Amino acid sequence: MALDKLTGDTSMLFIKSEQFFDWARARSLWYLAFGIACCSLEGLIAASGPRFDFDRHGVFFRGVPRQADVLITAGTVNYKMAEIVTRLYEQMPDPKWVISMGACSNTGGPFREYPNVFLGVDELVPVDIYIPGCPPRPESVQYAFLELREKIYAQTGERLEARRING
Repeated sequence: MALDKLTGDTSMLFIKSEQFFDWARARSLWYLAFGIACCSLEGLIAASGPRFDFDRHGVFFRGVPRQADVLITAGTVNYKMAEIVTRLYEQMPDPKWVISMGACSNTGGPFREYPNVFLGVDELVPVDIYIPGCPPRPESVQYAFLELREKIYAQTGERLEARRING
């Protein structure tokens, strides 16, 4: 009889590679901030400061999309910026996640009546977490990263279940 049958699938002695890699991913989220408007200054930079300290959660800023796991869009996305947002998203390695931050990025905000504004960045890229507010509070930005961590853990369970069913 194999030892993993005695200890179970979730034992610390025997951990599947997917569980280990997703644990590492969830504890080390590197984000690329695409800050267009005031949300990036008031919400994201305040959350990255010493009072809220993203570093203790393993969340670090990266300036290059090829080194980032999370794309944070903050501000009004218009048609001129749409190509840049999609290019940055496509340059990020898999797995990748998107956080839409603020009313302007979520729904167009107070600028939704203008013809050159997207009514949400989800028209361009798939969004995983929405942060409400105008501007969003730094606490809500941290909460979004904690929710993203839980989403990564849930995806691990889905992949393990699919592997168990398929063989």
